[in-house]
Amino acid sequence: MKRTAQVPLLVLTGLGLLHTALFTDLYLRYVKEGLRPLLIISGVLLLLLGLAHAMLDRGPAKTEDHDHGHEDEHGHGHGHDHSTAPRIAWLLFLPALSLLLYAPPALGAYTASHAGTEAVKKQKGFAALPATSPLPMTLTDFTTRVQQDKELAIKGRSIEMTGFATPVKGGGWDLTRIIFTCCAADAQTVKVHMYGTPAPPANTWLAVTGTWHTQGALGTRTAAAALDVHATRNIAQPVNAFTDDLPLTPS
Repeated sequence: MKRTAQVPLLVLTGLGLLHTALFTDLYLRYVKEGLRPLLIISGVLLLLLGLAHAMLDRGPAKTEDHDHGHEDEHGHGHGHDHSTAPRIAWLLFLPALSLLLYAPPALGAYTASHAGTEAVKKQKGFAALPATSPLPMTLTDFTTRVQQDKELAIKGRSIEMTGFATPVKGGGWDLTRIIFTCCAADAQTVKVHMYGTPAPPANTWLAVTGTWHTQGALGTRTAAAALDVHATRNIAQPVNAFTDDLPLTPS
């Protein structure tokens, strides 16, 4: 890659980051919301670096010889020109352009079907559940209650959870949430298996209402993280799609 091509690459990448972080919610497909300021700063720095690079290249021609070589006894040079980057660097234009023209798809059912379920952390005590029915819960809270709450407060309660559908090999489906600790690279998956209704299309976002599916001893690790489904309704993908929080309304 010639030095003159490095300028548009820096500018394109900077503009792509700024477009994604300032004018859309697409950045939430790849990083947590708290990292938005860092994306904006990175975009500004790359844009300024590209513009500065362009201004320097328009300056007076450099007379310094950058050919770090030597001549043999016949006067032939054997230097190596380090003024250009490897040709494979041209591939960097593809992700730069994708930020502006085509956003890569978000993680979904395919990723979840090839990932294990996040281990539920041990919890010492539980607060009393509100009397709301159905009771909104996250997938993690439901699993924790089912497997650790010795008071069996979840027994017989109508629960509502939200997530996307992940078909299970061999039949059935899981309600799923993918959780970013920092970004897509460290994503973890939490799943609750669904009983009593056919599998919806993969990646369909749903609000599911039901009761705990009796399997294993409630309040112990043997209890299944599963739900007997009573009703489902399609919902739009929430803004906070890559958390296991109660869903926010899409903006």
